Amino acid sequence: METDNESPARVAMALAIGLGMAVAGASARAQGIDGESGLRAIEHRLEEGARRLQELRRQLDDAQRRLDEDRRELERMAGRSEAYLGGLSARGGPPQLAQAPTGPVGEAPKPPDQPAASARIFDEPTALTPRGKLVLEPTYQFVHATDNRIALVGYSVIPAITIGLIDVRRVSRDIHTLSVTARYGVTGRFELEGKLPWVSASSSTLTRPLATPSVTDSFFDSNGSGMGDIELAARYQLNQFRGDNAVYIGYLRYKSRTGEGPFEVPIDPATGLQQELPTGSGFHGLQAGVTFLYPSDPAVFFGGIAYMHNFSRDVGNGFGRIRPGGVTDINLGMGLALNERSSFSIGYQHSIVGRTSQSDPASAARLLAPSGSLQLGTLRFGIAYRVTQKQNVNLSLGIGVTDDSPDVELTLRVPWSL
Repeated sequence: METDNESPARVAMALAIGLGMAVAGASARAQGIDGESGLRAIEHRLEEGARRLQELRRQLDDAQRRLDEDRRELERMAGRSEAYLGGLSARGGPPQLAQAPTGPVGEAPKPPDQPAASARIFDEPTALTPRGKLVLEPTYQFVHATDNRIALVGYSVIPAITIGLIDVRRVSRDIHTLSVTARYGVTGRFELEGKLPWVSASSSTLTRPLATPSVTDSFFDSNGSGMGDIELAARYQLNQFRGDNAVYIGYLRYKSRTGEGPFEVPIDPATGLQQELPTGSGFHGLQAGVTFLYPSDPAVFFGGIAYMHNFSRDVGNGFGRIRPGGVTDINLGMGLALNERSSFSIGYQHSIVGRTSQSDPASAARLLAPSGSLQLGTLRFGIAYRVTQKQNVNLSLGIGVTDDSPDVELTLRVPWSL
């Protein structure tokens, strides 16, 4: 069966024969060759031309055969490459080749409105919700704190001898908080947030009075559960993100006192301890702050500073008006993307809680025990994993590094984008 590529060869052969005959005839006439000897010369030259054409045809067939073999080998190699990349994607490796950017040729792609968020380890998010998007974030938080206190009632004769009553107390407290947070992107640089928490707390207190005839340990357990303090917040991105600059976000947060406060729970008259644990702070609060996020490939640096003012009020029960201390919060962290789905963050948070006092102790029926400021330092670690385009999982661990800080703080967030 003849192939299509044989027709050009036949045409070339016919042209070569005709050309050869013309050249041979012209040469014979030029040399004065006639008769039988001239015909033999022409036939010889035609045969020589035919052999050359056959050789060229053979070489062309060999080149075509090698080209077909190379094409089949290239197709086999491409199939193996696709299978290899698919296997890497199944094992968590590079999922696919990078796609060419869309848009007009020669025009740089438009940078996003804000940098990508890293694993969240602080209360404030480092990236805003996109415009028109609603994010629901169920959260579970576990806090464990242990506090050892020694109370001295008496006076010291010398630094090594105390006359009076020594009361040793060890307080262990666990707090479980379930909350649902909703965030909505009003614009690309402004979002609103609401948080609804439910709190369950339990406490175990061991007391042992020394310098008395009794050496028996006393245990006192208490617990409490219910609605916590509802919070509302608004955030605004102060500057435009250009792709490599720091982004600053200012925010304002209001904390209600929907939870049961510490001055509203019953007190055991014999021990002076709370019979039920509070689920809220008992005071209205307003917090203002600013956070920043600075991308520096492959890391992302973030942090912020904030101050919360707690409004004083008359708490009743003979205490009168109480002025709670304000809270200054400073934090700094760094995030690192491990791959397209997961990231890791580490940071430190330090909070300074001001002293709580009574407005007019002289007129109060019950005096509030004096207290100083608290230094709360927490080292935080966090990991984030993107399950789908709309669902993420974020787990953070806080370890207290000062005496006043909780020992362990574990937080699990599962935000859903709607």
